[in-house]
Amino acid sequence: MEDFGAHLARTGPLDVRGIDWDAVPRHPLSPSTVRTLRYMQDIEAHTIIYLRTLLGTRAVDDPEVATFLAGWFYEETFHGLALSRFLAAAGYPVTPRPRSRLAPGQWLEVRTTGLLARVWPDFVAVHMTWGAINELTTLVGYQRLAAVAGHPVLSELLARIVRDESKHFHFYYKQAERRLANHRTARIVRRLVQHFWAPVGSGVQPAAETRFLTACLLTGRDGRDAARRVDRTIWRLPGMAGVALLEAWVDAVGLARPAPDDAPLLDVAPSAA
Repeated sequence: MEDFGAHLARTGPLDVRGIDWDAVPRHPLSPSTVRTLRYMQDIEAHTIIYLRTLLGTRAVDDPEVATFLAGWFYEETFHGLALSRFLAAAGYPVTPRPRSRLAPGQWLEVRTTGLLARVWPDFVAVHMTWGAINELTTLVGYQRLAAVAGHPVLSELLARIVRDESKHFHFYYKQAERRLANHRTARIVRRLVQHFWAPVGSGVQPAAETRFLTACLLTGRDGRDAARRVDRTIWRLPGMAGVALLEAWVDAVGLARPAPDDAPLLDVAPSAA
């Protein structure tokens, strides 16, 4: 990629200079914002597990991809630390949880990923497409959370995280665009995305938490518009036009409006995906 050197030059820890941590508790946080932040912090901290899975695949055979993954992991780790610091400053400290033992669903995902990577030479195209969807979903989720929460310090912190996520998305998207130019590869990737993709954190967090976050950020007029923007951006990739993604997920779990602050959403039917 022509701009890969520029991407590397911008890689580094999240810049939190000037963030007024002392001002965090002066502005209220709704229970739904805290719950959503905990979800997001946990997923950022889980990046090391995603990386562990990828290190056993063909992805590390591509020098650009391998170098990108190192910087991606570094930056995502600092995102998790920054969100943890914010929650602690707000009076909601995070207790780190053990991650060495995978849940059955996660174990199956790791095994399936490894098998697919061994038998299919174009596996990296799947990862790049999946990464583009997830990075775009994440950055749009952060933008939505800033708008919903209305907390000035959080808005500033999330804006800085979004800048990193935008870099990550750009890399994944350009890689996917190039690799999906092969029509056969694009057909297979589309089929895999159509049948197996789910929002970031699915399988890592309980299903009820994923539905709660979806209801908070991706329902109502603004939420639906955000989901639609994600879908339409990914649809521009070769072979991906019209593939069911974020808005279809909202429909599949039967969500129509933002969740109340303390709603567990346990009465919502599980996704059919």
